[in-house]
Order: sequence, then structure tokens, then C-alpha cells
Amino acid sequence: MHLRKTMKNTSKYSKFARNASHFCGRPRVFNAAVGVIALWIITGPIFHFSDTWQLVINTGTTIITFLMVFLIQNTQNRDTNAIQVKLDELIRVTDGAHNALLDLEELKDETLEEFRIKYQILADLARKELDLGHKDTGTPEV
Repeated sequence: MHLRKTMKNTSKYSKFARNASHFCGRPRVFNAAVGVIALWIITGPIFHFSDTWQLVINTGTTIITFLMVFLIQNTQNRDTNAIQVKLDELIRVTDGAHNALLDLEELKDETLEEFRIKYQILADLARKELDLGHKDTGTPEV
């Protein structure tokens, strides 16, 4: 597999979303947003706190929020997918790891719940061993 080639094939939207999310997450942008709100509040008495004055901030914030939801979701999805691939690779290369755990996010909810219960039992057993003064290392199996 040629990973270098694959990594360069990102859509224009993905690039835009990543750059926009990165830009919007900066303190400078947050400070600018606070500044806009402060300016809006200061202009309240000038416009006699009119309906139009309120409509301006409501419309502006609604539009920005609506668009940001999609940008944030895209970035979140990309980050989650990248983390999943990295975790899958760690499982794949770890001696003694269960390869059945690869790509768990694609399983049916019931199957995923079975795995979760299995690992909850392992965690409970490990805590009991700790309470008895034993080490919390190794590969316990249920």
C-alpha cells in the first residue's frame, strides 16, 4: 500500500473544514467574537434596543453556529477515524493482542456490548487482584 499517495488525496471540503476549524479555534478569533458581542451590546442604547438590533445578533450567531456545526463535525469525524486507525495499528503490531478488536466501531451494537462486558469483567478481576496486593499487569483472560 502506498500511504504517501493516499494521504494526499483529501477533498477540497476536507481541507477547507480543517483549515477553518484550525483558524476558528484560535484565541484571536474568540477575542474577535467577544469584541463583536461587546460592540453589539454598546450599540444597544444607540438603536434603542430595537427589534432590528436584536435580529442582527440573533441572525448572525445563528448562521455562524449552523455553519460551524458542520465544520466541527467534519473535523471530529476525521480525528476519530485517524485515532481508530492508529489504535487498530497498535493492536495489529502488539504481540498477544486480540486482532478481533480491530475495527470494533464497525460492529453491531450487540457485539460491541459483548466485548465491553468482557473487558469490564477483566477490569473487575484486575481490581480484585490489586486489592489482594498483586500486580496489575499481564494478560488475564476470561
